[in-house]
Amino acid sequence: MKKSFLIVVSLILLACQQQSSSDLKELYSLPKKIKESSGITYFPETNILYTLEDSGNKNAIYAIDSKGKLAKTITISNATNVDWEDITKDKTGNIYIGDFGNNDNERRDLCIYKVAKNQLNNDLAKAEYKISFSYPEQKEFPPKKKEMFYDVEGFFEFNGYFYLFTKNRSKGFDGTAFIYKIKNVAGTQKAVRIGEFKTCSNYNHCVLTSATISPDGKKVALLSHDKVLLFKGFKGDLFHKGTHTQIELNHFSQKEAIVFKDNNTLLIADEKADKIGGKVYEFKL
Repeated sequence: MKKSFLIVVSLILLACQQQSSSDLKELYSLPKKIKESSGITYFPETNILYTLEDSGNKNAIYAIDSKGKLAKTITISNATNVDWEDITKDKTGNIYIGDFGNNDNERRDLCIYKVAKNQLNNDLAKAEYKISFSYPEQKEFPPKKKEMFYDVEGFFEFNGYFYLFTKNRSKGFDGTAFIYKIKNVAGTQKAVRIGEFKTCSNYNHCVLTSATISPDGKKVALLSHDKVLLFKGFKGDLFHKGTHTQIELNHFSQKEAIVFKDNNTLLIADEKADKIGGKVYEFKL
């Protein structure tokens, strides 16, 4: 009995080890001009990846082909890059830019821009509309250092709503993250908090930097610098009520972007820092 137990444990450990850095396949380096990729979205029909950069960079999105070459730069003429932190698309191929980076938790101009699919052929495009939003729970700008819950670096669009996953910047980080819901319509809204969960208490390894949902809507993947947190088996949009699986990538870098390539494959990008990163990787679940 004892021997059988040891064999089972060994097999489980082997299975866990197989989901390791050997599965994080480097696809290509991003173009040199893109040093701070903060989000990615993917169009399977053209095999094109769209990315953007965060604060201090241009109000532009970049189309990258399957070899990592810059296919097009699209400047969004009526949008300002205060702190663009993620990019996503809906089922029909419209793109959304999340201008909700909020490191100091003091912004009052959080928003999401919609860029219609037909604008992606242009070098100079216009956002079709803007969704401005606020968090009802936030009463101070900035709040106390132990209550800095209002930064976001990851979101996606699902069934006519946006789902935002907070990046906890509180003193005494304990892995707490909130899920907020915003309707995909132009205008000003109050974000609705629909869930809460915890990652781990180590900020460098468990702070959330991007989010994505699978094409079939059955898996949600959240990114940190060296892990993927996978939610499955949820009902409706109660993603955090499903099973939680933590996947170790065994590769530490400033990973800021994740998207499902298909229902079982993830694309991940990291920022370039100290000659490390600036690449796109593939990871099969």
